[in-house]
Amino acid sequence: MDRPVSGMLRLSIATAIWSLLACGSAWTEPAETSTSPPWLDSTVSPDIRADLVLARMTSDEELVLLKGYYGANVQMPWIKKAPPAIQPLLPGSAGFVPGIARLGIPALRETDAGVGIANTNWMRAGDTATAFPSGLSNAATWNPELVFQVGSAIGAEARDRAFNVVLDGALNLAREPRGGRTFEYAGEDPLLAGTIVGAQVRGIQSQHVLSTLKHFALNDQEIGRGVLSANIDDAGARESDLLAFEIAIEQGNPGAIMCAYNRVNSGYACENEFLLNRVLKHDWGFAGWVLSDWGAVHSSAAAANSGLDQESASGFDVQEYFGAPLHQAIADRTVSVERVHDMAHRILRSMFASGVMDYPATPRKPSAHVEIAERDSEEGIVLLKNAGGVLPLTKSVGSIAIIGAQADLGMLSGGGSSQVLPLGHNPDNELFVGGEVRVLASGARIMPLDREIFDPPSPLAAISRAVPHARVRFVDGADVAAAARLAARSDVAIVFAQQWMSEGNDVPSLALPGRQDALIDAVAAANPRTIVVLETGGPVLMPWLDKVSSVLEAWYAGNGGAQALTRILFGEVDPSGRLPISFPASEAQLPRPVLSDRSEAYHFFDVAYTEGSNVGYRWFAAQSLTPLFPFGFGLSYTTFDFRRFQVTGGENVSATIDVSNIGSREGSETVQLYAQLPAFGVARLIGWSKVRLSPGETRTVALAADPRLLARFDTDAGIWRIAHGDYAISVRTSATDIKASAVVPLSERTIKP
Repeated sequence: MDRPVSGMLRLSIATAIWSLLACGSAWTEPAETSTSPPWLDSTVSPDIRADLVLARMTSDEELVLLKGYYGANVQMPWIKKAPPAIQPLLPGSAGFVPGIARLGIPALRETDAGVGIANTNWMRAGDTATAFPSGLSNAATWNPELVFQVGSAIGAEARDRAFNVVLDGALNLAREPRGGRTFEYAGEDPLLAGTIVGAQVRGIQSQHVLSTLKHFALNDQEIGRGVLSANIDDAGARESDLLAFEIAIEQGNPGAIMCAYNRVNSGYACENEFLLNRVLKHDWGFAGWVLSDWGAVHSSAAAANSGLDQESASGFDVQEYFGAPLHQAIADRTVSVERVHDMAHRILRSMFASGVMDYPATPRKPSAHVEIAERDSEEGIVLLKNAGGVLPLTKSVGSIAIIGAQADLGMLSGGGSSQVLPLGHNPDNELFVGGEVRVLASGARIMPLDREIFDPPSPLAAISRAVPHARVRFVDGADVAAAARLAARSDVAIVFAQQWMSEGNDVPSLALPGRQDALIDAVAAANPRTIVVLETGGPVLMPWLDKVSSVLEAWYAGNGGAQALTRILFGEVDPSGRLPISFPASEAQLPRPVLSDRSEAYHFFDVAYTEGSNVGYRWFAAQSLTPLFPFGFGLSYTTFDFRRFQVTGGENVSATIDVSNIGSREGSETVQLYAQLPAFGVARLIGWSKVRLSPGETRTVALAADPRLLARFDTDAGIWRIAHGDYAISVRTSATDIKASAVVPLSERTIKP
């Protein structure tokens, strides 16, 4: 990545341009001139525009840009309210940074939006937003073009509400599948996760809304997220979690990065010199700004000097750090004036680069994007089992039993700051979970996240509409015997099972909660044509797998989920989702079988990521473990054949293979390319292509590797090294299913970060 021009050189260029434009005349305020100030000229580079306006700012105005406030003017004992002068300006959302009116700099109005706009005005009836499928469902599509459209829709719905900053995309590798925010993220592989989230960020910013990539870095569990130290060696981090961020930044070009709550190798992520200054800003040349997560700041000078550019929602922190304390640090010379200029410059530059300055967001009637949400869900649903060809169902089916998981209300969504009030929301479609405010030893607050919200329409309604002549009956499954009796009287039984995940908590295990396993057992015993639909935030255990005919993983499917699921159940579309995360056969297979105890959340503790870069499927391979379902797995209603695999080596790997649909239905296959490095026995995903084929159609699929996936990171030299030698290259339909393979030589080369 090209390094940005130095601040001093930019400022000299900016000053020269301003002198020419001003024709030597004295500066007057923009309101008094007949021409627009030069920083509003969109033909000038964002860096120079930022320096032009920065040259006209006072030191106090610079500090204004560096501190945000919680955007909702609500009374909560753990949040300090904004000053009285700020309170009338708050947008009722996640965050707010005041603008500077005299210079034409707008305020930053920030909304949570991991799966749609979370900060609608819930006090006003009917103010809802499109609920999109979870981040894990996005990754299960393996379709970055579709996810770009999702991001674009989220950006458009943000602009409709006059938000100009979207706190998304979410990217942390699933080292801990029980992590409460696993559903927000994009799975376990750095190439897949980085590409998918990068596409979503690019889509958001296509609407002139600024996107913030988060949570940097290794924020992989919720228990103790404010106090734990994620400990990992440099090469292991660079080849996994950090590589995912690097790819997402390259492909999405986010305006900002949000640093995480946790510590990394003992240092807080938001004052981590290695993460922020060395890796992000120096090695990757990131030109945007770093903002803190809400309540993740712990110092003034140390944080600023280590690379934090903006304190978000300062009322969440134990005390204010970037207001008066930062002013004092400047006076004490523990933070340099040059550093403050750089902080302000980065913020202004991203505002110009993203179009926030040139295309002001103004409120308008909110748009809806259910069709995009439905397509997203269709491509994300994964068919895991289909014994005896029970699926797809025929429209001539006479009776269907719908059982469990509030399938009469809607489809489950994940909780926390990403929670969307979906289109068609009804407060009756919520279940109280419970929770209390907890204050950790670090001073961080964990908020109550106490509602399960179900996104309409309901699966019961969608399925009933699809087969109006059939007898479709629902029971909630609380009475297991009654559910079994209904199943026995029906042609087919569909059991909906759920696992609710939420920010602030990790799930205690991968088992389905409650008596759902017993319910599925009983229904399967009563009806051999039992289909299980999983509405989960991540992997779950399936002790009943051999007893049911079919299993569909629907994730958290959003406003389009019920219709997408119904179309797949009845074969109107082919299931094309592929797993972005491995499903373990047991928790004993995980690198850390025992999850951190909740009591640890009250004091510092360490989590050792000794698996290094072997996350997910790489861990299973390295340990010779067989998962329940492997990464990349997914079934179709048709069959594919693979022929004529050709690979070339040299400096990089490229391959072609002919893929044929030899079945009777149109369908999609995800052709996955893996490499096994010399003297490194674990294969890794290096590229993929999703191809849709009509019956009898053959297409030649071309694949190319990201060269960093063929390399190891040399910590001492700070570069990627591709070793000379023979590389085993294979086409697979999952991490464990090899369709064709070859060995090619690669020459030695190095790659700079």
